Amino acid sequence: MLPQERDPRHHTRKMKSRLQETIVHLREDIEKVDDPQFKALFETSAEVLEGLTKAFDHYERKSESAWQA
Repeated sequence: MLPQERDPRHHTRKMKSRLQETIVHLREDIEKVDDPQFKALFETSAEVLEGLTKAFDHYERKSESAWQA
């Protein structure tokens, strides 16, 4: 195992990148379909993933009491 793989931030950064790709994809697909329920589902999904990305940021910065030792 590489030393960086032992650092949790290495993994949170990689996951945030993947989540961001999915967020972009969801929002691009919203423009391709005219079904309002589909649009709502994909926009809600993007917002949930943004919240998860923010939680990863808070973990990395230890800015929430839950992430502090």
